[in-house]
Amino acid sequence: MRARIPQSRLGEPSHRHRLLICLIMIGVLALSGRLVWVQGLDASARAEEAVAQRTVTRTIPALRGEITDRNGTALASSVQRYDLWVNQQQVDGYLANSKTAEVTGIEAAAADLAPVLGWSVSKTEEALTGDAGFSYLRKNVEPEVRDAAMALKIPGIGSDPVAERIYPAGSVGGNILGFVGDDGTALAGTELSFDEELRGTDGKTTYERGAQGQIIPTGKQETTAAVDGSDVVLTIDRDLQWKSQQIVAGAVEQLGAAGGSAVVYNAKTGEVLSLAEYPSYDPNDPGAAEEQDRGNRSISSVFEPGSTGKLFTLAAALEEGTVTPETEYEIPYEMWFDGHRVKDSRYHPDQQLTLAGVLKNSSNVGTVQISETLAPEVRHDYLKAFGLGERTGVELPGESSGLVHPAADWTGRTRYTTSFGQGYSVNALQMVSAVGTFANDGVRVQPSLIAGTRQADGSVRSLGEPESTRVVSSGTAETMLQLMDNSVEDGNSSASVTGYAVAGKSGTAQVGDGTYTASFIGFAPADDPEIVVGVFLFGLNTFISGSRSAGPAFSELTTFALQNQGIAPTGEPGRELENEW
Repeated sequence: MRARIPQSRLGEPSHRHRLLICLIMIGVLALSGRLVWVQGLDASARAEEAVAQRTVTRTIPALRGEITDRNGTALASSVQRYDLWVNQQQVDGYLANSKTAEVTGIEAAAADLAPVLGWSVSKTEEALTGDAGFSYLRKNVEPEVRDAAMALKIPGIGSDPVAERIYPAGSVGGNILGFVGDDGTALAGTELSFDEELRGTDGKTTYERGAQGQIIPTGKQETTAAVDGSDVVLTIDRDLQWKSQQIVAGAVEQLGAAGGSAVVYNAKTGEVLSLAEYPSYDPNDPGAAEEQDRGNRSISSVFEPGSTGKLFTLAAALEEGTVTPETEYEIPYEMWFDGHRVKDSRYHPDQQLTLAGVLKNSSNVGTVQISETLAPEVRHDYLKAFGLGERTGVELPGESSGLVHPAADWTGRTRYTTSFGQGYSVNALQMVSAVGTFANDGVRVQPSLIAGTRQADGSVRSLGEPESTRVVSSGTAETMLQLMDNSVEDGNSSASVTGYAVAGKSGTAQVGDGTYTASFIGFAPADDPEIVVGVFLFGLNTFISGSRSAGPAFSELTTFALQNQGIAPTGEPGRELENEW
């Protein structure tokens, strides 16, 4: 019997169809649920994300406040400028709808924009061509250039406001003003010291832009206005500052010095009317100057004052009552003190000098004799009271305090050299302020370069009263005026000022590298002084007395300063004291 072969079983098509339909339904339900979530429950989040992606925020820079001289003349100011930019993807639409234009798109835009930018057509076309959504065309263009560019209405061309810092007087006051970097960061001088007041607060503008970079008119737009910085008013006078720089530059060049400083200071108010340096620099282009010339030697360079320091020794002895102007001294050319040799700067036979004559002849030997009437600790305390060895507090970075060692360290020869301006170091502004004590009834006033900040109504808000310190009595100050007046022979001295009685003192000291620093500090009218003038020459290769080197520059600068400040002669002649006995 033949075996039966089983037949194949056919599947049930209805089962497969049902399974397929179920899977399709599940997929449809999942997609529908997701669609409901996206379009309904999650719609606000998605919308916010889309807005965020097309929202742009740009900074509106605040204009930096001005720095002006005491009369309101701008020495540093910020001017409105613009950065021009382009969305290259949009430029091709230029004149696309014009029925008369023979050339459209990038070629036409380049031809029209080139003369505005001052570029060639080929350079302009290259800058407009590409796929960049944003790139700068030209930075820091003047408003008229920006207006002309925007008037063309080239698609994709835009502008952002920026500020450019300029210094209208060039190098005048450059070492006081300082400068800012390309990004507006304060880097030196008053710009740095008063950056918080000057810089203001930037604003911002936020807007939505389309895929091609265009502003969406109906989109979100918010603007916070910038708050410009405050103006800072200096105590200096621009014209006096300019003249001071010219005079000190001439003296440096004539004598072959390495550099120089000149200070004009109001002894009664503490205001610095000029603070000049040479070499100097133009803050419009600080990179063109050497780094060491961009500081301020008047406060950063320290030196031994030399014979000018004798003033403080005499003032201390007079105040302590150990001497009078008529006290008599035997003055040989050289003298030994406790085994240490002290000599005068030039040989002379034995002299019989009064204290007044000791100062007039600038005798080291006589000054040591005067100093020996005081304990070293007393002389040390007077030097500190005159502000030496301490920063003046003037509102500029980089000031050196100088150095006055404790009296306990005045061992050996130093005990004697400190009496005539050696063995301690000072800066130029310190010395002018210290000598100014005698011109202000014995009261030293802290120097200041800042009159204050200008308010919205035009008034100037002061930074406060300068610190004042009485150093010597009115009587001692008056005696010192007479002694300093007696030291300058009006009409014969290189430091003379025509029509005015002058009081002053020269100084010369050798520094470690073998060069010399020479100075002359004084004031006029001698009987009613108001301003103090100091001229300092650094790096002289040979010994030249302060009278011969700095004296002529002092005379020229003091003459100009008196006229500039409207100080008339008193008509009183210079005072002559008994110098010999």
